[in-house]
Amino acid sequence: MGGPDFGGAGLGALFNVLYDGLKELIGKNVIYKTLLKAIISRLDILHPLIKEIAKYNKDLDLPDKELENLKVGMEKGIELVHKCSKIRAWNIYKKYKYANKLLDWNESLLGLLDMLNVQGIRDVKGSSVSVRNIEKVVSRIESSLVLQYQDETEVWGAAPELPALVVGLDFPLKELKRKLLNFKDGVSMLVLTAPGGCGKTTLATAFCQDQEVKDTFGDNIFFVTVSSNPNLERIVQELHLRRGSKVPTLGNEINAVKWLHHFLKEEGQNPLLLVLDDVWSGSESLLEKFDQFKMPNYKLLVTSRSEFRGFGSPYSLQSLDYHNAMKLFHHSASLGDKSSLIPQDLSRQMVERCKGFPLAIKVLGRSLCGQPIEIWKKRVIEWTRGSTVHDSEAELLLCLQSSLEALDKEMAIIKECFLDLGSFPEDQRIPAAALIDIWEELYDLDEDTECIANLYELTKRSLANVVVTRKENMEGDEYYNEHFVTQHDILRELAIYYSKLEPAEQRTRLIIDMRGNKLPKWWREQKHPLMKARLLSISTDGVFSGKWHNMQVPEVEVLVLNFQTENYALPESVENMDKLKALIVTNYGFLPAELSNFQLLSSLSNLKRIRLERISILSITKNPIELKSLQKISLFMCNIGQAFSNCSIPISSAFPNIEEMNIDYCHDLVELPAELCGLSQLKKLSVTNCHKLSALPEEIGKLTKLEVLRLKSCTDLVKLPGSMKSLKKLDFLDISDCFSIRELPEDIGDISNLRKINMRQCLRLEELPLSVLDLEQLKEVICDEETKYLWESFSSHLNNVSINVAKENINLNWLHHTQI
Repeated sequence: MGGPDFGGAGLGALFNVLYDGLKELIGKNVIYKTLLKAIISRLDILHPLIKEIAKYNKDLDLPDKELENLKVGMEKGIELVHKCSKIRAWNIYKKYKYANKLLDWNESLLGLLDMLNVQGIRDVKGSSVSVRNIEKVVSRIESSLVLQYQDETEVWGAAPELPALVVGLDFPLKELKRKLLNFKDGVSMLVLTAPGGCGKTTLATAFCQDQEVKDTFGDNIFFVTVSSNPNLERIVQELHLRRGSKVPTLGNEINAVKWLHHFLKEEGQNPLLLVLDDVWSGSESLLEKFDQFKMPNYKLLVTSRSEFRGFGSPYSLQSLDYHNAMKLFHHSASLGDKSSLIPQDLSRQMVERCKGFPLAIKVLGRSLCGQPIEIWKKRVIEWTRGSTVHDSEAELLLCLQSSLEALDKEMAIIKECFLDLGSFPEDQRIPAAALIDIWEELYDLDEDTECIANLYELTKRSLANVVVTRKENMEGDEYYNEHFVTQHDILRELAIYYSKLEPAEQRTRLIIDMRGNKLPKWWREQKHPLMKARLLSISTDGVFSGKWHNMQVPEVEVLVLNFQTENYALPESVENMDKLKALIVTNYGFLPAELSNFQLLSSLSNLKRIRLERISILSITKNPIELKSLQKISLFMCNIGQAFSNCSIPISSAFPNIEEMNIDYCHDLVELPAELCGLSQLKKLSVTNCHKLSALPEEIGKLTKLEVLRLKSCTDLVKLPGSMKSLKKLDFLDISDCFSIRELPEDIGDISNLRKINMRQCLRLEELPLSVLDLEQLKEVICDEETKYLWESFSSHLNNVSINVAKENINLNWLHHTQI
């Protein structure tokens, strides 16, 4: 990494020497490779900060004394890297000795940079321009902390991934470039229009990823999905998050417009490309707010099914021609060399039926993949019996509908699972863990793996897409908190369309999307109808007042609540849902919300599962509540803190029969409350991605029925309590990515039933206690190349243990969550 000399201290040269030395050491020595890549990724993030602070020190004639400590730290790092490069391959002792020194040096470097952040901003406070510029760089780094649970490749404001095969977009892409890269005679705003499923988002994505476009706009490319219910405040917050700014609290649309113009003015000083994807009809006022701020460097690309002719001449994306449609169909049906086995006329009929819609082609192709020719012919016969529909999107829905109905009786549950996906808001990733809670209760599925298998059946038919955000390949560990589902809008519309085929009072699946406080028309026209739905989903927007209308839904077994407001109350009618088994409450705002009326659940004798996302748990533990039937609770990105410690009644009394607890990405959790150890029936405890968690209670040994303990990615966790020796039924221990753990409990061998340990990325672990020899039931250990030797020294006594070295694919979650 080249660069200028940072200040008089010559920091730039030292930085480059250190960086190059680390890269060279990676190539020489496998033993340090994972750790070194982590350190290099840290330096990549911090490089602009060092450069900016040194630059403004020089511009304002400020002293370099605060950079001197960093210089010394860099020099120590260079010396350490040099020593590591001299270690012989056979000298295991020295390798691990210096691995530990590298870890300690990395920690000291972080401390110096933390101080540098404060000092750099302090010393230039006399210049508002300098302060803004430095704070902007710092906030770009801090923004990674806000992107906590998302995959690094799918961050806010980033274009989605392109599909494996892209066809028919060469000419449209050239046209977009001709219109938008011309800063003299080109347009400032372009509406890319086509019916749903034609590939508008794919083309916009390809445009953003085109090298000429990236050379023109650099990092100033922002991609935002708008959807049918545009929320300007949320869009503005996403833009600031993508830029690396602290997310502003807006409060109303007037402030949102001010912040939007401030954003465009700041970023528009350099060439700026903003993509508004999936803008629906009726959003003219939203487009006006983006279009009224004219700047010569500012380009706006809009994708929509509507033309919005008031904003210039739209560019219409045409459906695929026959050649490209056939190419995509063959790929989706995985015909390859087998295409000759299918009569050409039959393939032609299939492709022509899809009218050139890429989405329809992919869904149809996947549904016929591997099927005998008789199934193909049967599909054509079914089509000939139907009426002709001339509307293009209705034609697409008809095609997709026929593919969905083609699921045979044995796959009927897959169809039901597809319809359930309509219970979640459009353009949102659906947690697989939420679907597991729904499907296991609705369809009497006994295993999580059955639910995930159903998801892959949907993916195989292009009816959904499974996204796994973790980097390592750990199939079969039954950990699905990092599995998500995405779906095209047209497919979601199809699911909702199917759900509405029956009269409202007869539907088994009731999906309500409220705008403001306005109920759907079918609801308003009836006076508090008695519904028979087993699944009820209610989505509200950012202006919902919280006032609920009377609902009589006594048959509901699953309740899904989606909202965006800072304060939210469970509907009063919840206490009459006697058959309710699963409650899913998701806040789609940026910060955890206050949830009230939680005490209404106390009367529900069948409630087994609760999943809360972005909820302040403290707000629901203020009032006494007992849920004696509750078996599973999942808390995702919630504020948890000391909530369970402050309960008005012991948690063991509130949840006496709970068997599974999942706490994931709860970033204010510093110490696991000892009160949780009173849950005597607990079998599975997962505390994952809680990066500030530093200690487990000694009382954890009281969980005598615990079978699974998962502490994945708790990067500040230093040790495991000795009382764990009392967990006689523990079958699986997962401490993967627990970067700070230095030792295992001395009496770990007393965990007589332990069958599997996952300890990948436990790089500080230097030795194993002798008691591991007593783990007679141990069958599998997952570790890294760096820690494999710890187990190999016991291999002669652990003959039945399989030591599996995880593929080197470092999970840098800890980098993104470690405070700078």
